[in-house]
Amino acid sequence: QNMESAAGSTVWYQRTITLKSRKMGNYDVTKEILEGMPEIGEIKIGLCNLFIQHTSASLCIMENWDDSVKTDIETWLDKVAPMDESYSHSCEGKDDMPAHIKTAILGPSHSIPITAGKLNLGTWQGIWLNEHRLSKNTRKVVVTVQG
Repeated sequence: QNMESAAGSTVWYQRTITLKSRKMGNYDVTKEILEGMPEIGEIKIGLCNLFIQHTSASLCIMENWDDSVKTDIETWLDKVAPMDESYSHSCEGKDDMPAHIKTAILGPSHSIPITAGKLNLGTWQGIWLNEHRLSKNTRKVVVTVQG
């Protein structure tokens, strides 16, 4: 088993990153997160927590190599939460309640280990923004780094 310890005192960094506006779809935002929080590079061993401050967009860790994964995820989510008139909550448009359901499934938050100044993601993993609304929206992600 590989085991390492970090000597010294723990440091914390927190920043709210505004992601560029995007329409409905799934987007790899790993680079935006890393550019917005360069302090990750200072951490030998730690954690990076990501929290999106919205109820109609979500984050997930997903394959970033084959773009057909994005299509398949979107197709599956649209089957689970179709955009139709069957919802009681409809005052913000037909895409709003399905967006809330998709966010409830995928979630607003993830923690990723930091090892030697890098997010310790798997070979084909990336951080995805899942925009569940039809219109372009600017989304904010609180990034908290500790190590």
